[in-house]
Amino acid sequence: MAEAKDGGVMAEAQEAQPLGRWPILSYGVGHMLNDITSACWFTYLLLFLQQIGLAPRDAAVVMLSGQVADGLMTILAGEMIDRFGRFKLWHVAGSVLVGVSFSSVFGGCLLCTILGTDSYLVRTVGYSFFAAVFNIGWAATQVSHMSMVNCMTLNPTSRVALASCRNAFTMVANLGLYAIALAVFGVIKAKECSDIVIQYRWIAYLSIFIGCCFLVVFHVGTKEPTLKSESSCKKKARISWGYWFKKTLYYQVALLYMLARLITNVSQSLIAFYVTRDLRMNEYSKATVPAIIFCCSFFVSVVLQEIKWNSRRLKSLLTVGATLWVISGVAVFVLPSEMHNLMYPLAMVIGAANALVMVTTVGLESALVGEDLNGCAFVYGSLSFLDKISCGIALFVLESYEDTMNCGEARGLNTVSRYGTGLIPSCFAVLSLVVTSTLRLQDAAVPRAAALEAPLLV
Repeated sequence: MAEAKDGGVMAEAQEAQPLGRWPILSYGVGHMLNDITSACWFTYLLLFLQQIGLAPRDAAVVMLSGQVADGLMTILAGEMIDRFGRFKLWHVAGSVLVGVSFSSVFGGCLLCTILGTDSYLVRTVGYSFFAAVFNIGWAATQVSHMSMVNCMTLNPTSRVALASCRNAFTMVANLGLYAIALAVFGVIKAKECSDIVIQYRWIAYLSIFIGCCFLVVFHVGTKEPTLKSESSCKKKARISWGYWFKKTLYYQVALLYMLARLITNVSQSLIAFYVTRDLRMNEYSKATVPAIIFCCSFFVSVVLQEIKWNSRRLKSLLTVGATLWVISGVAVFVLPSEMHNLMYPLAMVIGAANALVMVTTVGLESALVGEDLNGCAFVYGSLSFLDKISCGIALFVLESYEDTMNCGEARGLNTVSRYGTGLIPSCFAVLSLVVTSTLRLQDAAVPRAAALEAPLLV
């Protein structure tokens, strides 16, 4: 009996040991296909659809259909993964759907080609259908990848390192997307609608190819998580949804994660409109400004992954990130077009704020789950559901007030893109500050773990 107890203690101590660099790196690249396609989706989808002739409201319908499908799939994927496991199988299946449907959205109206018509209704329905399929695949990949963290290790520092490394490669994916876009916009000039379709088709194909290369690295270097099937989890029954609904921390973390995603996704979706229409910057700015944002986010994420984390630091850095967003968002809202060069330093601040907000809120998700591994997929799935639905509704409402703009038309401060890129994210950041002040966290009682001995990405 004593030997069994000692064996259990040794097993838990082993599971609480910090992960090495290779497992963290190989895990971190596993979301690259999702990230590079998501960067294109949120930055260019609304712009692309309006450039090829859809009204702002109908373009928002396409986006909303995808977000609703994504939100529902996160719940289903979370439930199925909690029941049956097989993280990597869900990851592969979702990635296949992402690749096929993404190329069908930005590659032109596939449904129009199949039916032999280019009517407005068919285009709207066709883009909405493949937007839904894309987001179904995206959700399956996201939930399986995120919920792997708590089943790979019990070490809190390694868990945050995994989340931070994932976030860092999210920045790499975004930078890669904007580098591709900058090159394509430079080589292929959009003189008519068909040229616009060709531009985004090449962006889509190159993005999928790069993402698939990193998928190979992930599946070769990352083993199927085993903590759910080992002794530490065998004795625990599957955790019901009601268990989480009784925890105050669940609602706090859910609200913070939703606000963090609203801040980053709403601003990202409208920034291309903002820099080209409101600030009247050149066409390349719709790639360079987002690239600066994500370059700074990448740098901050690399720094964050080397920190030894505890509850106090999570709260402190989340507060810093939200405060930076309040300041920069207001500055973006009031920035006149004559001073558009100030957008570059503002983009640097926004990038740092995005990284701080996202890394800390994902860290809070891990803190919420703790050692309750048999319900971790539901937590990630349900929080992602809130994220998707709220983002879809927010963008739909904003775009409902957007009017089709003629070239050369003057725009003041009262524009949808100004509100969506600056003021509204600032309001979300203020709300997150309020919620953060109510958090009461406890550090996990695991063996003391040192920070990683060597940098992960340098």
